[in-house]
Amino acid sequence: MSVSIAQMEEARRALDAPLFADLAGDCQVSFEFFPPKTEKMEETLWNAIETLAPLGPRFVSVTYGAGGSTRERTHATVARIARETAIPAAAHLTCVDASRDEILDVAREYWAAGVRHIVALRGDPPREGEKFQAHPDGFENAAALVAGLKSVAPFEISVAAYPECHPDSTDVAADLDNLKRKIDAGANRAISQFFFSADAFFRFRDAVEAAGIDAEIVPGILPVSNVAQTRKFAGMCGAAIPAWMDRLFEGLDDRPAARQLVAATIAAEMCRKLYAGGVRHFHFYTLNRAELSYAICHLLGLRPNPAAAEKAA
Repeated sequence: MSVSIAQMEEARRALDAPLFADLAGDCQVSFEFFPPKTEKMEETLWNAIETLAPLGPRFVSVTYGAGGSTRERTHATVARIARETAIPAAAHLTCVDASRDEILDVAREYWAAGVRHIVALRGDPPREGEKFQAHPDGFENAAALVAGLKSVAPFEISVAAYPECHPDSTDVAADLDNLKRKIDAGANRAISQFFFSADAFFRFRDAVEAAGIDAEIVPGILPVSNVAQTRKFAGMCGAAIPAWMDRLFEGLDDRPAARQLVAATIAAEMCRKLYAGGVRHFHFYTLNRAELSYAICHLLGLRPNPAAAEKAA
């Protein structure tokens, strides 16, 4: 009986050690949330925070709507995390539809509330389809925002990075130049936009190093809980959704439990590849849901830390 090359390859895979067997649990994680609009959404958010807190996240971040549309809710959420948990809380700030003085006043309020970490972003235009335009008295880009924040206080600052290039950049070289300006302005690290190919991140990491950018690049992971929503997000930020991934979700629109299993499998496998490539910090875009992120962290070897759980209570 002859065996084809393809059959031999499948046999090799079947005989390999299990993908997630006995991982050391030596990675660190962080989580992103968005500010809730209703009491029910706030309950869901806080349940997610309480579920993920025992994993001992390095920090959690809270997003900020275009033009400050969620300013009060973002501030309230970040302040509550800082007040009621031991998790370092990071607040998002953008340049959209606000003057420099308004933005820096918000930063001062965060510092006064004990918040020491800012995620500094240019931000998306407040109306879909429009091009970004800086406020006449505002910061023109994220690099200028970083410099402004550093003039207020010695914040820890994270910025955004785009493994598949920001849609507004003329090319990859210009995108890397923009990232370098943000780091040179004082940012501590870059958190990547989500992606669905480990190779895309590794190629980007190599390009960052070749460009002389010496900063931590943290991969942003989006477990796909809502396929239609993810397609919209991907279109806005330039992330490619592979055809095979689209096909895997076909027929699952009315099967949320099955969709969750598929989503966790896809994201966990990619995280395992990133781990094999030396990544030890993952940032999860949770969409205020804990289950998928928690499952992936568990597969990566993380277990609840009793001390972290007690502090989060």
